[in-house]
Amino acid sequence: MRLYLQMKYLFHILISLIFLCGLRGQSEIDKTLRKFNNNSVPYIAAERITGNTQFLLLDTREKLEFEVSHIAKAIWVGNKNFDTDTILAIVPDKNRPIVVYCSIGVRSEKVGEKLLKNGYKEVYNLYGGIFEWKNKGFPVYDSIGQETDRVHAYNRHWGKMLNNATKVYGHKKHNN
Repeated sequence: MRLYLQMKYLFHILISLIFLCGLRGQSEIDKTLRKFNNNSVPYIAAERITGNTQFLLLDTREKLEFEVSHIAKAIWVGNKNFDTDTILAIVPDKNRPIVVYCSIGVRSEKVGEKLLKNGYKEVYNLYGGIFEWKNKGFPVYDSIGQETDRVHAYNRHWGKMLNNATKVYGHKKHNN
């Protein structure tokens, strides 16, 4: 009986530690989004878009980041050279629901603002970006459409918020 109680106690400690580690990444994303974003584009949770084909996904990261991995059916649009005319050609229906994403949601908010300014009616920012997507166990795909565990972590500071993937840094397409 004593061994059973000790094992039960250890089990509860282990579960608590796992839970707290999971919250660490989440709270860092929350903290960072509060610091850098102004909530000008409404957030949408990953769970709301999985399996939902009505949303057009726009990846606003750098091309290299997109090539390492991206969410299925996402279209790369970048952010520094983002051009609303290009989007208008891809999505002439300004009522089409659009989800923008980047690593955690900072760069994508800027692109979302441009879309809203140009008359798109239903634009959402994926909460926590591809980091949160992958942290929740949702799949990502490489440049040839194969599911992968790799995600470009942008840099080591931002990479601390990515907990459930093989982190890729730097400018090489295939870091090992």
